[in-house]
Amino acid sequence: MNSQPIILASTSIYRSQLLSTLQIPFKTASPDVDETPLAGESARKTSERLSKLKAQAVAQQFPDALIIGSDQVALLEEQQLGKPITHDNAVRQLRSMRGKTVEFFTAVSLFNSHTKEMQTALVETKVDFRDLTDDEIERYLYKEQPYHCAGSAKSEGLGIALIQRIQGDDPNALIGLPLIVLIDMLKKQGVNIL
Repeated sequence: MNSQPIILASTSIYRSQLLSTLQIPFKTASPDVDETPLAGESARKTSERLSKLKAQAVAQQFPDALIIGSDQVALLEEQQLGKPITHDNAVRQLRSMRGKTVEFFTAVSLFNSHTKEMQTALVETKVDFRDLTDDEIERYLYKEQPYHCAGSAKSEGLGIALIQRIQGDDPNALIGLPLIVLIDMLKKQGVNIL
């Protein structure tokens, strides 16, 4: 069994809660990276690049650790949707998404800071949103305030009421951390969950 500490390069409480379900000890660290997409970069590439960057960003603090980085990008009709941050931005995002399908690209990277080995995987989830009224959008935002979630919706909370259908291989990916592929990555590094 690998004795290297496990570090989650994220301050997201949602990612931390997801990783906690695996019942392995870990610490969190803020990766402090610029999440702006590069010019001409696809949503898939943005997510993968940022998951790697986040894992590498805390490697100096933890030179002998297994570091997990993850990033999610929402894509609606070829336009990347980031974290809305403000109420007005969230209203605009949800209005543009109503009655449409949004693709969520969630990448996870596992970086062994001792050996410099990097594993990265991407999980795609398609979400069909209900045709919401302006009042429904306002009520949702008032109750949930999902201003730090890509696409302004949290499927693990009241945001499930916005969704008509979800298609994907790992329900955890939509929340922000694809655990199914992460378990395989950890196993390759000698960390067994069971």
